[in-house]
Amino acid sequence: MMSYYERHVFFCLNRRDDGEACCCDHGAEGMFEYAKKQVKKLDLNGKGRVRVNRAGCFDRCSEGPLLVVYPEAVWYTFIDQEDIDEIIQSHLIRGEVVERLKV
Repeated sequence: MMSYYERHVFFCLNRRDDGEACCCDHGAEGMFEYAKKQVKKLDLNGKGRVRVNRAGCFDRCSEGPLLVVYPEAVWYTFIDQEDIDEIIQSHLIRGEVVERLKV
């Protein structure tokens, strides 16, 4: 059976109340919004294509901010829009893992 989406991208958007490090401390929310906008702008979204979703804690807080791309199960960290653009262009469009951003 084919997956509904070719690739599914999950961003950790967990916010910790105990003062411990979390992905949202590193701009994950803004990068999530940017990724959604770019995927839509590039017409990559929808059935059989790409879906960008919020996720809760991945329990890898010290490695954050994090996103994961399925079905390949490739985990990435990122700093800015250029990193997100590289993940979109390389992984989501060409199917090439961005080795420098893998965790």
